[in-house]
Amino acid sequence: MTDRPRSPSGRFVRTLDAAERDAEACRLRARGLSYREIAEQLDYADAAGAHRAVQKVLRDTVQEPADDLRHLEVARLDALLATAWAVLEREHVAHSSGKLVMVAGPDGVEVPLRDDGPTLAAIDRVLKIMVRRAELLGLDAPRKIEQGGVVKYIVEGVDLNQLV
Repeated sequence: MTDRPRSPSGRFVRTLDAAERDAEACRLRARGLSYREIAEQLDYADAAGAHRAVQKVLRDTVQEPADDLRHLEVARLDALLATAWAVLEREHVAHSSGKLVMVAGPDGVEVPLRDDGPTLAAIDRVLKIMVRRAELLGLDAPRKIEQGGVVKYIVEGVDLNQLV
């Protein structure tokens, strides 16, 4: 890779070409390409570089492609949520060795044993999707963290009389 331009303070400067490349990475991600595919197509060093580029776009307000990607990700999460809800609402029965597990019902007639595992797994998945969606949309309020304590400063090797 060629040397990247730097400011007088020595920090890297983002060029127009780099911004356009990052925006294209965001558009490719919105079309469903993996970070590895984006890295190969746009000649990033690795998938992590493509990921950083997309994150830069989302963070730096190259707004149009970032908004498109956010809308697409929300739509994908909504589709996943609908699928998880369908699993959650379905009745699941236990199987063992390919056969339905039967138990005695309240009236003595055998009924299939209910399997709560898939339901609980679907609940976990629904919650994870909801958390991800809330993060993407910024729905969670910032948390206030309070910390108390005492800070003690010790100044050594300084004559305080010379500071005045």
